[in-house]
Amino acid sequence: MSNNKIFGINGPVVTVADTKDFSMQEMVYVGREKLVGEVISIDDKLTTIQVYEVTTGLTPSEPVEGTGSAISVTLGPGIIKNIYDGIQRPLREIAEKTGEFIERGCFAPGIDEHTLWDVTVTAKVGDELCGGEVYATCPETESIIHKIMVPPGISGKVTFAAADDHYTVNTKILEITDKSGKVHELTLCHKWPIRTARPIKKRLPCTVPLITGQRVIDTLMPVAKGGTAAIPGGFGTGKTMTQHQLAKWCDADIIIYVGCGERGNEMTQVLDEFGELIDPRTGRKLTDRTVLIANTSNMPVAAREASIYTGITLAEYYRDMGYAVAMMADSTSRWAEALREISGRLEEMPAEEGFPAYLPSRLAAFYERAGRVTTLGSDEGSVTVIGAVSPQGSDFSEPVTQNTKRFTRVFWALDKSLAYARHYPAINWTDSYSEYDGDLADYYNNNVNLSFMDYRRQLLSLLHEESKLMEIVKLIGADVLPDDQRLVIDIARVIRVGFLQQNAYHKDDTYVPLEKQFLMMKTILHLYEKGKALVASGKPVAGIARSGILEKLIKMKYDIPNGSPEMFDDYITEIDSVINELMAK
Repeated sequence: MSNNKIFGINGPVVTVADTKDFSMQEMVYVGREKLVGEVISIDDKLTTIQVYEVTTGLTPSEPVEGTGSAISVTLGPGIIKNIYDGIQRPLREIAEKTGEFIERGCFAPGIDEHTLWDVTVTAKVGDELCGGEVYATCPETESIIHKIMVPPGISGKVTFAAADDHYTVNTKILEITDKSGKVHELTLCHKWPIRTARPIKKRLPCTVPLITGQRVIDTLMPVAKGGTAAIPGGFGTGKTMTQHQLAKWCDADIIIYVGCGERGNEMTQVLDEFGELIDPRTGRKLTDRTVLIANTSNMPVAAREASIYTGITLAEYYRDMGYAVAMMADSTSRWAEALREISGRLEEMPAEEGFPAYLPSRLAAFYERAGRVTTLGSDEGSVTVIGAVSPQGSDFSEPVTQNTKRFTRVFWALDKSLAYARHYPAINWTDSYSEYDGDLADYYNNNVNLSFMDYRRQLLSLLHEESKLMEIVKLIGADVLPDDQRLVIDIARVIRVGFLQQNAYHKDDTYVPLEKQFLMMKTILHLYEKGKALVASGKPVAGIARSGILEKLIKMKYDIPNGSPEMFDDYITEIDSVINELMAK
């Protein structure tokens, strides 16, 4: 029994007096029920601990036990398809033990210790291995091969290697003897502290897009694999829905979805939907390559603060195997609110809107763990982080949104008026931006078409010009505009409704390949060029609208199947025919 006793309790913050037994960020067990906690502050009189479970009923003088290690996750086969809370406790297993209402102090290992895995041992006695190199593999799901790697910091000669067989995660698979003669026994799993980034060999430039099949993203505001993106938006603007679409359709190998402080019914919907979704790449369940971390708003606030670190650590682990990982954090505002609550209980000096002064550095440290890298095992992997932000009252000037904007290179600003008009994704094209367009230009030029980036620039230019013209229209109406400006408004409407708006329930519009996106741009801009020629000849532009060609272009996203690019030639021919007919009048 520990000699250290609880001195004071303030919500999730517990203090221990007059002790030198603990170290910073050490994991501890608090009280008779052994609630999980973490040391966050030490001075000459008090050691302060944040507890990751409800502290109701705790009393002074209950014991506090140290573990000698930091808050860590267990990394090994069995992570995928699981549903965890913020500190990697499997919720299904805990629910089986305690029922629907999870009792505090309940523990279950992060990965099942009894499942037998079909292990192929690739290392042989006499091999020289170092941290990050693969020594065994096993099929984790039908979609993912799990690579068992030497933990970082361990290297040496293999002195024992098990035969190919079925093993549990704690069975000894390998022995490595390092230069000092120390023997390291390796199993199928190892632990890693969640607040420490896993090491890499080299960072690579972000020159490959994360293809999502969403036109407003892939074409206008692309994100790179290994990049960072923010989705700020008020209540009801579609943050969660947008992340669901990205999780289902993006070309990442593995999805880590962190529900950080969201409503319980919303997380239930996520769990139900993810369980039913079919992976379009494999035809199997999407959960075969998905990890869910559910930390709802009624769960302990300290565990909410830890949840995004748990998620990013799991993402880095699969990145080290050479996979492209996409992590969705929904939402970082709730995480920041957890920081603010704990900071207030610690009586720290508040900064803007009560958030702690270290909010920017915490956000920076989180987003910096994204990246496209060469791993220690010389594979190429990436972690793309897409963080939702929930500013109160859709106020993008509040601290979490502004600081997130500093550390992410893509900003998908969701617009309440677009969402209420049923325009999804409700990404406002004038307030949003991507700084990856220059990095990704070569990819689009080489893999889609040399004109792709030029067409993209023209689309953005038309949308921005329309935004300026609509200010005039609101004042004096559209009738006074010259024909060239009325043409801009007509074409911009086709872009907004026919290109940027997307139907997640339509089989051909829920996901659109890059080739079709390019051909849609080409067709719309072909009409614009022909319309400019019509205006230059002195003919009225109103004839284009009367011909019905604008409405036909708006509907081409539904009428042209994804696998039929040749049908766009018929649209080009029809545009030419309509314009020639108008010229002849």
